[in-house]
Amino acid sequence: MNSRLSGFHRFSVEERLQIISEACHLTEEDKEILIGKQPLSISTADAMIENVLGSISIPVGVATNFKINGKDTFIPMATEEPSVVAAASNAAKASYDKGGFFASLSGSVMIGQIQVIGVEDPYAARLRVYDKKSEILKICNEKDPTLVAIGGGAIDIEVKIIQTVNEVLLVVHLLVDTKDAMGANAVNTMAESIAPLIENITSGKALLRIISNLADRRLARAHAVFSKDLLGGEEVVRKIVNAYEFADADPYRAATHNKGIMNGISAVVLATGNDTRAVEAGAHAFAAVTGQYRSLTKWEENRAGDLVGSIELPMPVGIIGGATKTHPVAKVNLKILDIQSAEELACCIASVGLAQNLAAMRALATDGIQKGHMALHAKNLAVMAGATGDEIGRVVAEAVKEKDVRFDRILQLTKEIQGRI
Repeated sequence: MNSRLSGFHRFSVEERLQIISEACHLTEEDKEILIGKQPLSISTADAMIENVLGSISIPVGVATNFKINGKDTFIPMATEEPSVVAAASNAAKASYDKGGFFASLSGSVMIGQIQVIGVEDPYAARLRVYDKKSEILKICNEKDPTLVAIGGGAIDIEVKIIQTVNEVLLVVHLLVDTKDAMGANAVNTMAESIAPLIENITSGKALLRIISNLADRRLARAHAVFSKDLLGGEEVVRKIVNAYEFADADPYRAATHNKGIMNGISAVVLATGNDTRAVEAGAHAFAAVTGQYRSLTKWEENRAGDLVGSIELPMPVGIIGGATKTHPVAKVNLKILDIQSAEELACCIASVGLAQNLAAMRALATDGIQKGHMALHAKNLAVMAGATGDEIGRVVAEAVKEKDVRFDRILQLTKEIQGRI
């Protein structure tokens, strides 16, 4: 399979679906699910959350040109924001002939926290908890024999002493290898199961027992070299590096810089039925672990003048459990990705985040973010103005030609094309 599809955006929806179906071996049922002929049933939705009334559809696109660890990959992305999919695809193209993206995952360990209050001798209690480590792990693993059977389960503990505004806390960290699951349910169940024992050991009261979304034992890492020629030359490379340095030094810029990264990451997380809020919370917390909120990426210029980018962030995602196995579109999107493990998924997501960041910085450092974004946004405005069918393309083409993508002008153009004025 070759992920480089020249002019993919120019094909019709039906043609794109056929190309991806053939490349990813989708069935007719898979195709019907993607195009909405077999929507999420109300019974499935009702089983997923409470007080269900209906469901909302989000467009699913596919990013092209991605080569990750030597494998060409189509990336499904669910997002309502124009330009995100196109930007990721264009940025990935600049790395393709340089080998693409190289990515890894540090492990699949999640952290469960047990907060203990009212401990009279916290420092001694900390050591007493360590004394009972084997018993603690045994109780945890009895709660999930299936996870243990596939090589996962509770593997270690850490005990911390934290000074809050009002008191000293003892906090037990339970380290759980969740393998191909995100693992929240397993970790929370284990944390709750050992709370009585922790209370007995410390003579304190276990209060909160919950997973941490700062999954710093589950870091996804990706790096790539991007051709200076495809980016626009060495001057553009230097501008991009300068833009990164600004973000890394200033939290106000870093917030928007990292939001751009998450445009791509959250789109893949959502498309695969994973927890966007968990990934976003972990990413932003990780960006601030030094004490200042900084860039999640690093950008450098190599001796050849090419751009070198890298990214590292928590990636608590899975391919089993939750919506990954209950939402029909999520299951098809995982099939498009053609992955066999949560590690592969994390590698894909980190690579997309790196590409998305590059695309945004390149736009900012050259023509400005609005040129490409607003041209794509013009489609939404044309629909809002009442354009249909071929009228949409005609309205957009004229608005882009005039470099005027305001709604009032789009509305006027739509009326002119429809012969209403």
